[in-house]
Amino acid sequence: MTAYAVAHMRQARMGPQLVEYLQKIDATLAPFGGRFLVHGGDVEVIENKWPGHLIIIEFPDRQQVRGWYNSAAYRAILSLRTDNSEADVIFVDGVEHPHKATDVLDSA
Repeated sequence: MTAYAVAHMRQARMGPQLVEYLQKIDATLAPFGGRFLVHGGDVEVIENKWPGHLIIIEFPDRQQVRGWYNSAAYRAILSLRTDNSEADVIFVDGVEHPHKATDVLDSA
């Protein structure tokens, strides 16, 4: 099942280290089938507040997203991001298609 790494990035301090992170992250994603679906961009806030940026990276499954995050290549650049930004990061599985909202009631 497709899985996603989702980050709510706040207070990124753009500088040489974050630029280096951005220059290197794509190469860490490729071996695990990761690809950006959302990478910042303009958000339209319609309820409450949304400080910061949204990043969503798609992977073939949860094993691949974990493998990427724990890989030596990603670990080598991780501090370039964490030392220069604040973010909440989660892994989440997608849904099988077709999916209806009431499908979650079956697992409750």
